[in-house]
Amino acid sequence: MRNHFNLLLILLLLQQVAHAQQMVKDDAMIYQQQRMVFQQWDQNKFTPKPGFLSLNPYYWLTWGLFHPNYHKTDRRPLSATGPQTQRLALVGTMNSIDGRYKLQSDTVRNTALSEIANHSEMITAADPLWQLYYSQQLRPVLNFSVASILAGLPPAVSAKVSEEGLLNWYISELEMLRERVQAAHSTDMDRGARIMSYHRLLLEYRKLAAVWAIRTSSAQATIEMTRQQKRLKDGVSTLTGWTPQTDVQIARNVLTRVQ
Repeated sequence: MRNHFNLLLILLLLQQVAHAQQMVKDDAMIYQQQRMVFQQWDQNKFTPKPGFLSLNPYYWLTWGLFHPNYHKTDRRPLSATGPQTQRLALVGTMNSIDGRYKLQSDTVRNTALSEIANHSEMITAADPLWQLYYSQQLRPVLNFSVASILAGLPPAVSAKVSEEGLLNWYISELEMLRERVQAAHSTDMDRGARIMSYHRLLLEYRKLAAVWAIRTSSAQATIEMTRQQKRLKDGVSTLTGWTPQTDVQIARNVLTRVQ
């Protein structure tokens, strides 16, 4: 019997505790939380209110005596002038400034890389004009040998230009020209100046090659003339089909062309 009484007493106490746990709804606290976070700083939601003739004692205890100007200033962090809004605006401004600095630094970097690529000798071998034109045109200057120079010449002409020192002169000129081409190819300079150097050296090589061609042709003509003179001296060469009228006919033909 006593155990049943104790159980009943415990149940009554639990029921009283359950009734004591009630949700407290404080409008003042709710409004304060809302306006401090996101909602509008509404003057009408400051509680307690002054009441009739501002005689509400709770108003004076809460606002009038201790915080008279609190509700007059918007204190939301995300308000137009709030600290959080100012911080975000400052962060946005700093990001914008950082973006401009980065753009400027990238521009300086790209300009520097362009200037390096424009002046450095490390990438001259990859220059399109060098690859497609000047390396081929200047190949006889950069890669020459005695065999390549004398290629295509008759043995007698090759022997004559070697004996007269013409071959040594041509080789010496090619060696000096090759040094100048290699210097233009391996020196740091502006790309435009480098291309102009290639062009000037190519023109000099063409002039030199023309002089070589003239001198080898002259050597071949001299050899042929010497051979003809020797044949005439030895009486080996004979004139066939000549008559006095032949000279007269040649003269008439020349006069006809002139008229």
